[in-house]
Amino acid sequence: MRRRPGLTAAGAGLALAVTGWAEPWPGWRGPRGDGTSRETAVPVHWTATSNVLWKVAVPGVGHASPIVWDNHVFTVACLPETGDRVLLALDRDSGRTLWQRTVVQTPLERKHPLNSHASSTPATDGESVYAAFLDGERMLVAAYDFAGHQHWLVRPGEFHSMHGFCSSPVLFEDKVIVNGDHDGDGYIVALARSDGRELWRIDRPNKTRSYCAPTIFEIAGRTQMVLSGTECVTSYDPHDGRLHWIIDGPTEQFVASIVYHASAGLFFVTGGYPAHHLLAVRPDGNGNITDTHIAWRHRKASYVAYVPSPIAAGDYFLVVSDLGDGCCFAAKSGELMWQEDFGEEHASLVSANGLVYFLNDAGVTRVVRPGPRLEVVAVNELGERCYASPAISDGRIYLRSFQHLYAIGTTP
Repeated sequence: MRRRPGLTAAGAGLALAVTGWAEPWPGWRGPRGDGTSRETAVPVHWTATSNVLWKVAVPGVGHASPIVWDNHVFTVACLPETGDRVLLALDRDSGRTLWQRTVVQTPLERKHPLNSHASSTPATDGESVYAAFLDGERMLVAAYDFAGHQHWLVRPGEFHSMHGFCSSPVLFEDKVIVNGDHDGDGYIVALARSDGRELWRIDRPNKTRSYCAPTIFEIAGRTQMVLSGTECVTSYDPHDGRLHWIIDGPTEQFVASIVYHASAGLFFVTGGYPAHHLLAVRPDGNGNITDTHIAWRHRKASYVAYVPSPIAAGDYFLVVSDLGDGCCFAAKSGELMWQEDFGEEHASLVSANGLVYFLNDAGVTRVVRPGPRLEVVAVNELGERCYASPAISDGRIYLRSFQHLYAIGTTP
């Protein structure tokens, strides 16, 4: 069944529950921004040749994740020979390229060796698709319709970082929100989906680069947009950018997004440079809550992720360090349940049907059932290096390697 183009992510989740429609995967870490899928018929076993519905070459280079809405799969890439930053639309059923658009052509910025020039995952509301790149010394955000026509393009602020750029757009109501934490006057800005005009702007403290995509939750009787970065952890009201609460530190730089565990009633924050901290934060504070609302904390480096975002699942909280230590904690207490070496990992965790998917840099996905003891349900080898995080939609897992985009599934 085809979805109405204007259906929001929340509406799609309701439709899934009521009618059996599949969830879209409309942006960074899916419909709720926390890596979770509510689908149940999701592949568990595959190889480079089995349960592969299609495999297509992706032009250029990029670590951005794919996103999925209806019969469209979108991603971005950089063509290093020309400096073109491109947005691609592919057919969900075949992988065929529907269109490719150059959003901007600009010299390649300086970056960390593990970063790319197309690391920001785009976002869609079912009518438009929004992409962000660095254009020289300024952030660039653009909107396209599903036919590939550009609606608007704006440059909301400067961005300076020796490690390059990665700011995935986040959608909320009529807004496109982007994080501009950088080595300068940092900001978070909300742009109108309709025309890109600025709706509000947050001046960020400490002038330090970070790459955390905000996540938005209805928690403790209010809408909270939470993120870590620029030497603090913060919660804002995404309607107007007003600050709810702030935690000082606990470290300088962050990449991983914050997740929320509903039954434990806690936000989970992982940050890894230069100090290592794993925090559980109660969500009901106001003002500076550094000394009042941290429920538990770990400082052991092998427990902490700098790049991969964690996940809340069942009664547990799971995280993988960049070096590959997969860990499972009891969500309420922070007690370590198990720890295992899964291999160096930069992709963020995703979950579906009670299982958590760990994709390491070598392209090996371990499917794990959260619990007090490690239970590995499957080990799937793709045979290609992967930094991009998986996407789940319509009973499929979409995996982006350095060379290809795969649609993994058991039913065409």
